[in-house]
Amino acid sequence: MSHVSEMWCYHWKWKLQHCLCLFTTYVICMQQAAHGCYDCRIVLTDPSGVFTSPCFPSDYPNSQACKWIIRAPHGFIIQLTFIDFDIEEAPGCIYDSLTLDNGESPMNLCGITAKGLSYNSTGNEMIVSFKSDFSIQKKGFNATYVRIAVSLRNQKVIIPQVPDVDAVSVAETVLVPDLSQFTLCFEATKGSSDDNDDWKVFSYTDPLSTEFFSFGKTTKGHFLSISGTQCILENALPRNAEFFTGTFQQLCVVGDSFSGSIGIYAKSTYHIVYCPSIFGKVIPGNGRLVLGSNSNEVSSLNGDIYNFRLWNFTMNAQTLANLSCDVKGNIVDWENEFWSIPTSALKAENNLSCGSYLIPSSAIEPTSCANLGSLCQATVNATTPTPPTVTTNMPDTNRNDKPNNGGLFYRISITISSSNSNSVSKVHDVVAEWLNRTFQNWNYTVYVVNISIHPNSIKERVREKRSIKSFCVLALLVYNSTNNIDLEEEDIRQKLINNNGTMEEGYKLHTVDVDPVEKCLAEENPPNYFWPDTRPTVTNITLCHGSSVQTASRTCYLGLQNYTSYWGQPDLRNCTENAADIANQLLNLTGEGQQLTSDKVNDVVQKLKKIVNDEEIDESLGSTVVTIFSNILTSSDSVLAASSSEALKTIDALALKIQFTGPSMSISTRNLALGVSTMNSTSFKGGSFSVSPQNNASDFQIDFDKDQTNAFASVVLPPSLLKNLSQDEFEVISRAQFTFFNKNGLFQDAENPANLTSFVVACSIGNITIQDLQDYVKVTIKHTKIQEDPKPTCVFWDMNKNGGNGGWNPAGCQVDAESNENETVCLCNHLTHFGVLMDLQRTVTQIDPQNTKVLTFITYIGCGISAIFSAATLLTYIAFEKLRRDYPSKILMNLSTALLFLNLIFLLDGWIASFDIDGLCIAVAALLHFFLLATFTWMGLEAVHMYIALVKVFNTYIRRYILKFCIIGWGLPALVIAIVLASANTNASHVYGKELYGKDANGQGGDDFCWIKNEVVFYVTCAGYFGIMFLMNIAMFIVVMVQICGRNGKRTNRSLKEEILRNLRSVVSLTFLLGMTWGFAFFAWGPLTLPFLYLFSIFNSLQGLFIFVFHCAMKENVQKQWRRHLCCGRFRLADNSDWSKTATNIIKKSSDNLGKSLSSSSIGSNSTYLTSKSKSTTNMYCKRNSHTENVFLDKPSSKFAQEDGEQTSIIPVHQVIDKVKGYCNPHSDNFYKNIIMSDTFSHSTKF
Repeated sequence: MSHVSEMWCYHWKWKLQHCLCLFTTYVICMQQAAHGCYDCRIVLTDPSGVFTSPCFPSDYPNSQACKWIIRAPHGFIIQLTFIDFDIEEAPGCIYDSLTLDNGESPMNLCGITAKGLSYNSTGNEMIVSFKSDFSIQKKGFNATYVRIAVSLRNQKVIIPQVPDVDAVSVAETVLVPDLSQFTLCFEATKGSSDDNDDWKVFSYTDPLSTEFFSFGKTTKGHFLSISGTQCILENALPRNAEFFTGTFQQLCVVGDSFSGSIGIYAKSTYHIVYCPSIFGKVIPGNGRLVLGSNSNEVSSLNGDIYNFRLWNFTMNAQTLANLSCDVKGNIVDWENEFWSIPTSALKAENNLSCGSYLIPSSAIEPTSCANLGSLCQATVNATTPTPPTVTTNMPDTNRNDKPNNGGLFYRISITISSSNSNSVSKVHDVVAEWLNRTFQNWNYTVYVVNISIHPNSIKERVREKRSIKSFCVLALLVYNSTNNIDLEEEDIRQKLINNNGTMEEGYKLHTVDVDPVEKCLAEENPPNYFWPDTRPTVTNITLCHGSSVQTASRTCYLGLQNYTSYWGQPDLRNCTENAADIANQLLNLTGEGQQLTSDKVNDVVQKLKKIVNDEEIDESLGSTVVTIFSNILTSSDSVLAASSSEALKTIDALALKIQFTGPSMSISTRNLALGVSTMNSTSFKGGSFSVSPQNNASDFQIDFDKDQTNAFASVVLPPSLLKNLSQDEFEVISRAQFTFFNKNGLFQDAENPANLTSFVVACSIGNITIQDLQDYVKVTIKHTKIQEDPKPTCVFWDMNKNGGNGGWNPAGCQVDAESNENETVCLCNHLTHFGVLMDLQRTVTQIDPQNTKVLTFITYIGCGISAIFSAATLLTYIAFEKLRRDYPSKILMNLSTALLFLNLIFLLDGWIASFDIDGLCIAVAALLHFFLLATFTWMGLEAVHMYIALVKVFNTYIRRYILKFCIIGWGLPALVIAIVLASANTNASHVYGKELYGKDANGQGGDDFCWIKNEVVFYVTCAGYFGIMFLMNIAMFIVVMVQICGRNGKRTNRSLKEEILRNLRSVVSLTFLLGMTWGFAFFAWGPLTLPFLYLFSIFNSLQGLFIFVFHCAMKENVQKQWRRHLCCGRFRLADNSDWSKTATNIIKKSSDNLGKSLSSSSIGSNSTYLTSKSKSTTNMYCKRNSHTENVFLDKPSSKFAQEDGEQTSIIPVHQVIDKVKGYCNPHSDNFYKNIIMSDTFSHSTKF
C-alpha cells in the first residue's frame, strides 16, 4: 500500500512539475509576444506621425504601461486625433485607460467616446499614457498627431509679475506715434485668489523710463494715467468690486485730449468720464509698451491678457459694439510681428474669442455659471418708465455630477402675489431661495441658472379695498440628462405647484407655465452652408464649401431677455475663396501684355501672401504662385519698389510651406526658380544646389547634389552646416530650400544704390537661422555681364536694414580667389539671399590691406600732431594779449579751436565706439560732424576777410565785425546739425551711429567708428557743404594772389628768383589757411584714387601743423613775444628794447585814425624793419614818422571819427601800402614779407 501510495505521489508530482513548466513557458512567451508587438515608451519629434496601442488592430495585451511624449519646437502646439478608439469601459476608467496630458490638466479616456475627436496641447509638448490591467482586452486606439504653428490670435499671454524678467513688450520694430487721441481694447482675467487692489495691466514709458500711459487699479478705483495725470474711472468701472474675473472680460478705452474725455466700453455699455486734466496732453511717441507694471512699486495684474489692440483715433459706441476680430489695430495688433513675448508667457487655448486655427473641442452645453459664461452674468435693468427687471445668478444645486452629454433648457414663467409691500430685491431673494429649495435633492439633476422679476401692480378683490402686489417671474432651468431620462414639462410644473406653500413672506403662486427652450431651426445661411436643428448654446461645425480641411461654425445662442434661442452669425473666417481659382485669376491678371502699376503689384502680392499663409500649398498651387511672381518680376524697379519686401517674404514662406512627395521638387519659370529637398538632420553630410539653363527652353533647371559646369548659380553646403544648432532646431529640420532670381527688381537698396552685377540666389534650411558656420558655404554666381576689371563684393540681402525694407550687407562673406571676369565665388558663414556688387562702400574698396594700414597710420599720427600744434597756436594767441588785438588773429584763434576739437574727437571716436553705447556714439558722431562743418566755415570766413581787407573798398562802418563772424562760424554748423537731428524725427540712430570703416575689397576687417550713417546727410551736409566753401575759397584765393602779385610786381629791388619764392610761399601759406587741400577728395577717382588719398590724408591730417608754422612760428611779432616771455639768456629780448618802444610809438602815433587797418603782424613787422637797422636812420625815421602822422590826421572826417571808442572805417589797404611805401621805401621788402606771412590782411573795425 505504501508502495502504491508513493508511486501515486511520485506520478502526480511529476505531472505537477510538468504543468508548472508549461505554465511558466506560456507566461514568458505571452509576455514576450506582448512586449514584442510595439515599443510603446518613446519620444516623438517628427512634424507629424501615427502611433497606436500595442498590437493594434489586434487586442492590446494585459499589464501594459505605455507612454508617448510628443514634442515640438517653441512656437508650435500638438494636435492629436484618434482615428479609432476602443478601450475597456468602466466608471472613472479605473481599469484600462488612456491618460492625455495637454500641459494644463490630465484627462482619462476609456470606452469608445474619444473616437474621431481631436485634442490640442497648450504648449509644445503632449504626453499620452496608456495602461491595461490583467483582464479584458480591447482593440485599443490608432492616433495621429500633427504640429501646428501657433498664431498669437490663438494664444493668451500670462502677465509677468516681475518687471524686466521675461518682459512682454511691443516689438522694437513697432514705432508708436504721438497720441492725442486713441482707442485701446483688450481682454483680461484676474486670479480668483488674488485680493490685491493695486495693480497695472500695462505701462508705456519713454526712453528715460518716465511713464506716460498706463491702466490699472488702486484703492480709489480703476484708473487711466495719461502724461502723469491719473483719471479715476469711478462711474464706468466698479470701485469696490473686480471688473476682471476668472473668465476673459473685454474692455475698450477711448481717450481724446481735445475734449478731455475718456470713454469706457465694457459689458455692452458705453460710459464717458470727463477728466479735464488730460486736456491738450499728448502721449509722446517712440516709447516702450510693456504688459504689466514697469516698476517694483506697483504689482502687475495677476492674470492673463489677450487681443491687445491700439488705434491712434477714437471710436464711438456703435463702432465699438460692432468691433470684430478682423479689425486690426493700426498701431499695435494682436499678431506675432507686433510683440516680443517669451515662450514661457504664451499659452494656447481653444476657446479664445478671436482664435481661428484650432479645431474646436466637442460641444458641451454649459450647465453651471462656470460653464455658461455670459449666460450667468448678473445684469440690472431698473430704468424708468419701464418697470425694473432684476436678473441674478442662482447658486448651483446637486453639482456633484457634472454634465457630460449636454443639457436641456426650460423656460419657467410664474406669477406670484402678496400683500406685503416688499422691494423688488426682497422679492428676488425670496423667489431665489424658494426655487433653490424646490429643486434641491430632486430625482433630476437640474440647475436654476437665471431669474428675472417684473413687478406689476394690479387691483383684485375690490371688496377688500386694498392693493395686491403681483410679480411675474421668469426663470431658466437647465436639466443635465446624465442617464438619458426624459424630463417632461409637466413634471417641472407639478414640482413647483407642490411646493407652493413653502414660499416665505406670504407670497402665493398663481400661474405656472413651463416650456422647453426651442432649438434653432435648420437653415441655409449663407448659400452652400447648411445648419441643422441645434440646441441653445451649442456650436455647430461644418466643412467650408469646397474644402475638406477648413471648417465653419455657427452657435445657437440663448437670449437672456425672454429665454428664446436664436442663431448667431456664421463664423466663416477659415473659409476663404478657393485658392486655386484666385491664383488662376492672378495669373491671368499678370500675364503677358498686362500693364502692371505699383498699386496692382501690391494688391497681387497681398493676395498671394494670404494664399501662402492660409492655404495648404501643393505642387500645383505652388507652381501657379511661382509663375505669378515670375510675371511680376518683368515690371520695372519703380513698380516693384513698394512691395518688394513683402514679395521676398512671401516667396520664402512658400518655399517653407509647399508640400511635395518624393525626395525633392523644383519649379522653374522665366524669372524665378524654386527648389526644395528633404533633409535628414541626423545623417546630413553636405549637399549642393545648382541652377542652369534648359536646352531649347527659356526656363531653368534645378539640380540637387550634381555638379553643373555651366550653372548660372550654385550653392555647396558643408557637412558641418548643422553642428552649432540647438536640440530644438536640430529636431525641426526637415527640408532645404533654394531660390534663384533671374531679375533683380525685388532687391532695391534705398541707402546704397550699388551696381548689382550678378544673379541673386537664396538658400535656407527649414525655418531656422544658419550663421557663424565653422566651414564656409560656397556660393558661385555668374555675372550678368563680363567684368573686364572685376572688383566684386559678396553681399547678402539683410531683411532688417532700412527699417525692415532690406538692403545689401557684406558681413560674413568674402570673395574667393577662384573668381574671374565671368563669375564670382563667395565664401559665407551664413545662409540667405546672395549677390555680387561693384564698389559697394562709400569709400573706395580697391585699396589693398597694406595701403589701408598705411593710410590709417598716417591719419592718426597726423591728427595727433595737428591737435598738438593747433593747441600751441591757440595758447600762443591767448597768452600774449598784443598778438590777438587784430581781427585776423581772432579769426585764426577760432579756426584753431575748431581744428583742435575736430582732431581730438576724431582720435577718441574709435575708442568711444567700442563701448557699444548708442546714445554716446550718436553724440560723438554729431559733435564730430559739427566741428568738421565749423572748420570748413572758419576757413571760408578767412577767405571772406581777406577779400574785404585787400580787395573790397567799403569806406563804411561795419559794427561788431568779429561777433558777426562768430555767429556765422559757430551758428551755421549748429543750425545744420539741428536740422539734421530734427529731420530724423527723434530717431537720431537713423542718421548717426556706429558703422564699420576701413573694410577691404572682400568686406572684411575694418574698425567701428561713430559717424554719419545716412548717405543723403553725408553728401549734402559734408560733401555739398565743403564743395560750396571750396569753390568760394578758390575764388578768393585767386583774387588775393592776383592782388599780391600785382603789388609785388612793382618792386624793382628784388630778383626774379626772390619774387618767385615769395609768391610760392604766399601760395603755400594761403593754401593751408583756406583748406584748399581738402579738395583732393574730389580728385580721388579711377587710377588717381590712391595718390590723391595719400595727399588728402597727409596734408589734411597735418593742417594744424602747417597753420602753426606759417601763421604763428614764422611771424616776427610772435617770435618777439616768445623771446621776451619764454626765452632766457642771450636769446631773451629785453622788455625796454627798441622793438618795444618803436612799436608802441608807431601804434599810438600813426594808427589811431587807421583803426588797426593793418594786422598786428604788419605793424610789428613795420617796426621790426626799423629797429633791425642801424640807429643812424633814427632821425630819418622820426621825421618820416612825423610826416606819416600828418598824413593820417590832417583831414579828419566823420567817417573816421570814434564813436564810443569802437567806431572806425575800412580804407583800401593798397592806399595804406602806397602811403607806407612812400615813407618806408628802403625797407619795403620786410614790410611785404610780413603782410604775406600774416594771418590775412586786416581791416579796420574794432571789436
